[in-house]
Amino acid sequence: MSATTKNLSTWRALNAALHDILADTPEAFVIGEDITTWGTGGGIYGVTRKLGDVFGHDRVLNTPISEEVLISAVGAAAARGTRPILEIMYSDFSFLGFDGIINQAAKARYMFGGQFEVPLVIRTNGGSGIGKAAQHSQSLETLFAHIPGLEVAVPATPGDAYGLLRHAVTTNNPTIFLEHKNMYYDKGQVDFQPVPFGQARVAREGSDVTIVATQQLFIRSLAAAERLAEDNISVEVIDPRTLFPFDMETVYTSVRKTGRLVVAHEAVRDYGWGGEFVANVVEDTWDALHAAPVRLGAARTPIPYAEELEAAVVPSVEDVVAAVRRVVGPARTHGETGHVELAELGRTS
Repeated sequence: MSATTKNLSTWRALNAALHDILADTPEAFVIGEDITTWGTGGGIYGVTRKLGDVFGHDRVLNTPISEEVLISAVGAAAARGTRPILEIMYSDFSFLGFDGIINQAAKARYMFGGQFEVPLVIRTNGGSGIGKAAQHSQSLETLFAHIPGLEVAVPATPGDAYGLLRHAVTTNNPTIFLEHKNMYYDKGQVDFQPVPFGQARVAREGSDVTIVATQQLFIRSLAAAERLAEDNISVEVIDPRTLFPFDMETVYTSVRKTGRLVVAHEAVRDYGWGGEFVANVVEDTWDALHAAPVRLGAARTPIPYAEELEAAVVPSVEDVVAAVRRVVGPARTHGETGHVELAELGRTS
């Protein structure tokens, strides 16, 4: 793969990363359900397209539908010196193999006194936006980030999708690599360089409010920042890129400058990772805050199937704007609507 920067969709960036990983890492292999079938020849989103043709079916393996067996098998394979990349079609299905992830892969190095490592990558996707309903649209990143021993990547751009995946396969810890199913066809610049974990990115500089947001809410936060700029509200937008390891120093630096914080994610607001970021900011940069931080997340409800209801549950650009106006203060707020209120209803119901 040439090092020349290219404009690619997210699925093509991930596909390029997998090609480069298999070419550069002899101990790596790709495994999953239907990864060499379906209409594109690369799973339901095309990410593994042509891998089997190039690298052969001893390194690109289609499997039966059995997440529990797959997760346990690749954990054992990783402990034996390989670097598996397992595709789970939807992150919701990972629940079937939680013992293999949480009790085995995440704890094996600790429980065996460091005698071996588990360099496993589980590629999967989450999030809403394409009408997959309650069992295919959850945002589960906080569950994984809570578990000691796991690393969690949440790429929001094609460049980060490529770079974080290239880095993920080099770590010696099991990594949960969460793509967003509504962002596979988003396009952006890819420079074909690894992106280290634990390095947040300041995507937009500002002076009045800091927004920390991931994936679909990161994109909506950038759009909200553009809208707020028309009212002379300057918003700094940070993409954490990884939820563990997480880069609080970049957030602290920003909050010390702006004095205000909004954390936005698509996952249900209650007990979401946003609360962890808010708690750290309150504990470590209390003197810099001019207002109480605001958490923005989905309502406490399963994701509906109907398009209009799905959109009503998950924070929109307008909700991000409203959250920023709330933290800026009444003098500059034109009214609040949407998911700040929805999340409150969910929390107290």
